[in-house]
Amino acid sequence: MQTVAKLIDTTLCIGCKACELACQEWNDQEFTLGVFQGTYQTMPDLAHNFWNLIKFNERETAGGMSWLMTKYQCMHCADPGCLRACPAPGAIVQLRNGIVDFNHDHCIGCGYCITGCPFDVPRLSPATKKVYKCSLCSDRTAVGLSPACIKTCPTNCLTFGARDELLRKAESRAEQLRADGHAQAGVYNPQGVGGTNVLYVLKDATEPEAHGLPKDPTIPLSVALWKGPLKWLGTLTLVGGILGTFFHYVRFGPRTYEGQEK
Repeated sequence: MQTVAKLIDTTLCIGCKACELACQEWNDQEFTLGVFQGTYQTMPDLAHNFWNLIKFNERETAGGMSWLMTKYQCMHCADPGCLRACPAPGAIVQLRNGIVDFNHDHCIGCGYCITGCPFDVPRLSPATKKVYKCSLCSDRTAVGLSPACIKTCPTNCLTFGARDELLRKAESRAEQLRADGHAQAGVYNPQGVGGTNVLYVLKDATEPEAHGLPKDPTIPLSVALWKGPLKWLGTLTLVGGILGTFFHYVRFGPRTYEGQEK
């Protein structure tokens, strides 16, 4: 099975928010009323019932001010920090096509996946005590359909397909932008998480923070240590304690007290 991906060409995004609405409708999410905070964003950030957000970032240019509009959701990392951090077997799964999905029947609501995600995506529901995020419409892709957000984009800003093919398309688009005078144009595909299955074309790939994207995302050291060396050290300590107890019993026998028959 091919690894699939979503390509987001930020240079074509017009901030229409059709993808937000499609995500809410397809996933049967409740209507959420945001609070105006001096921005055109629907919500200040992602939420347990709002998985797809168009970020509006103002940027000063030589000609005045410009908008940097960026679709933000789960990145479906090749090496997902949420999966590494999760202590509940089967609660987070990485499908053969690369999609990272949640099995809420196994979720224990510990929130470790939230701390393990370098993109700050998963959100805990105060009602169900479960964690939620974009599933890249795994129910649709499983039967050969594109994610709901892809179907509604009016400017072809969003593309869904085989990851290798989309990566070539993204590089070609970045090369075209550089030829048009945007010397820093490039593809956002951070290697600190093994690459992502959500790819971006940026006019200035040297400053992804301007689009609300972390520059060098990596799995937190605490998660890497806990699920790596510390986990093995703890296992070895436990096994060593059991073996030590067993050999002590074999060597010295059961403990006896004064006046007690052996």
